[in-house]
Amino acid sequence: MEASSKPTVLLIEDTMSLARLYEQYLSTVDVDVRTVETGREGLDVINRDPPDLVLLDISLPDINGLDILRHINDQAIQTTVVVITANGSINVAVEAMRDGAYDFLVKPFNAERLRVTVKNGLERRALAELVDQYKETARGAFDAFIGGSPAMQAVYKTIEAAAHSKATVFIEGESGTGKELCAVAVHRQSTRAQGPFIAINCGAIPRELMESEIFGHRKGSFTGAHEDRDGAASLADGGTLFLDEICEMDLDLQTKLLRFIQTGTYQRVGDPIARKVDVRFVCATNKDAMKEVEQGRFREDLYYRLHVIPITMPPLRDRGSDTLEIARRFLIDYAQEEGKAFQSFDAQTAMILGSYSWPGNVRQLQNIIRNIVVLNDGELVTPEMLPAPLNAVQPIQSQMHVPAAVDKAAPETPVAALPRSKNEIRELWEVEKETIENAIDVCGGNIPQAAGYLGIAPSTIYRKRASWQNEDGEHPTSANGPHSPQIRSRASGG
Repeated sequence: MEASSKPTVLLIEDTMSLARLYEQYLSTVDVDVRTVETGREGLDVINRDPPDLVLLDISLPDINGLDILRHINDQAIQTTVVVITANGSINVAVEAMRDGAYDFLVKPFNAERLRVTVKNGLERRALAELVDQYKETARGAFDAFIGGSPAMQAVYKTIEAAAHSKATVFIEGESGTGKELCAVAVHRQSTRAQGPFIAINCGAIPRELMESEIFGHRKGSFTGAHEDRDGAASLADGGTLFLDEICEMDLDLQTKLLRFIQTGTYQRVGDPIARKVDVRFVCATNKDAMKEVEQGRFREDLYYRLHVIPITMPPLRDRGSDTLEIARRFLIDYAQEEGKAFQSFDAQTAMILGSYSWPGNVRQLQNIIRNIVVLNDGELVTPEMLPAPLNAVQPIQSQMHVPAAVDKAAPETPVAALPRSKNEIRELWEVEKETIENAIDVCGGNIPQAAGYLGIAPSTIYRKRASWQNEDGEHPTSANGPHSPQIRSRASGG
């Protein structure tokens, strides 16, 4: 259809007197209407430039209208279809609805019926486009990340907001959660994307060599310095310097790093000349940085200089369905590398992958999938192919038990038994609390998993547990709480 700010409607109607009448009906609706007399003309328009809505007469001289409808569905053409049929052909209209039509009109119909149907169809199309946009975002199609869980959507938004700034980004998270991937995304989304990305692992380089790695050195400045050497500071000029495991840096070197960040200048080891560079700093740690400050292992002034834009990478156990999405990507990629036939996981294996707590996060998942692909073959991964420790995991569904209110086999252990008298009626929050706490217990203290089976967000459970503290004085995560040891062990990667 021709470009227009108005929604577009294609009317396929072979009786021109009716077509003109329908056009008149729609003249008061803010749409652009184009009319064609044959099915083939309609198909040409639909294939070339799909309209927002199609008014499709079923009885056409050259093509059955249902064939056009099926073509639209088979080709996944993004348009809403309303079929028009003669009185007495309701069965045809029902068939059209089964084939994907949004609604149907039975001749004769009045102007208001047509206008309301068209308006509703266009609103439905607009809503579908919004949903498609959300799904595109939620798929995790962001830089090199996989997954669209709410926790990761928050990460994506922070990266997008921070990328174009020069402010330092401080990434925190457990080992294996993708902190370096996050740092690379910040760089690639920034105006420095064409510049260098230089990464230094502060925990992997000996302390005596770290200063040289960052700032470089002059020939002869120490034993083994046989020639002048540029460090990461020089190499990252115009780009991004990523300091991984920053809390492992020696205190003396932290002082020099602070001066470098504040002034933009540095000195190579053994060189009195100060050099100036334009560097954007991104840091990461798997430790509690503030705790390191409190215990004197990390400079407080350096912490506040670096901790400008914090990003917390969520552990895999808190990312819901992302686990299977990531696992499938690894499976297909490694299967191609190894020449194997794997395409997906069977239902039992998928449940096991979703039930495991993944203390090693994405890195552990990656290693598990590679192990499976190297040692096995087939189209589907089955439980027998899983290596330790997954071969001992029982899927969470088999661990769940049905509340006694619907479990006839165990009436003696009710979870939320129905009251038999007024004296047995409890406040709703108490019943809700018992149900939620039971789900957490069944899920081994894993609140995100419990939330998934209850059909609510993890944040809802955290909020409700905080409110319960006010109701009965019990702190939901205190040492006296019935599930607190399990929750603490999960939070620490157990």
